[in-house]
Amino acid sequence: MTGSNDDRAKVLRDTDDEARRLARTLLRSARSASLAVLEPETGHPLATRVLTGLDIDGAPVILVSALSVHTKALRADPRSSLLAGEPGKGDPLAHPRLTLIATADEVARDTKEHARLRERFVRRHPKAKLYVDFPDFTFFRLVPLRANLNGGFGKAYLLSGDDLMIRSPAREAVADRENAAIEHMNSDHAEAASVYANHYCGAKGNNWSLCGIDAAGIDLAAGDELKRVEFAEELTDPAQLRTVLADLLRNARAGQA
Repeated sequence: MTGSNDDRAKVLRDTDDEARRLARTLLRSARSASLAVLEPETGHPLATRVLTGLDIDGAPVILVSALSVHTKALRADPRSSLLAGEPGKGDPLAHPRLTLIATADEVARDTKEHARLRERFVRRHPKAKLYVDFPDFTFFRLVPLRANLNGGFGKAYLLSGDDLMIRSPAREAVADRENAAIEHMNSDHAEAASVYANHYCGAKGNNWSLCGIDAAGIDLAAGDELKRVEFAEELTDPAQLRTVLADLLRNARAGQA
């Protein structure tokens, strides 16, 4: 016997800014996720694990081989789902996780969009450089439709696709400055990434570097670890980037004092 809509409503909490922020952080900090598709021959659900990246509008991105079953499935039916959120110590169900309902949109080669995704994905996953240009590999954007957030026991929320997207009008302009800003920060302010990771993400070590910048936050990497720092507000002007990064660093150092 299935529960009624009233029963479901009792379980769900009102979606607030804290829930939206947690959902966005889970999705944008994921190195990999579980992808669910519909098997073309049978229509049965099929799940696999994929590496994930992030486009400048917040849509998750996957790089997959045309030889894989899930790629054939997405080409036949773009309906898909992504589960993000890594279990920690203890009960895996006590840790936050996000289930995204999405439509997969394949990105054509030899386009500006493909070049941008390639650059951002390889920075996030350096080993992908070995195969990203193989002719049978392709990018899909998983455009969010809605999502279910489980923030832990008793913390269930429903989110819209819009809750997960970066809507800033400055996102393209910030993307144009991304490479230069990352190079500058990692060379002239090399210690900043570790300060960010330690203070805002509770990470350990001093070998962190920036691997991504967009209008909503920054991505930090150290070996196989990936962390996400969300800005308090999305940038509305690319000129704000320098100030926001400096403020984050100053506040983190003040908190360590």
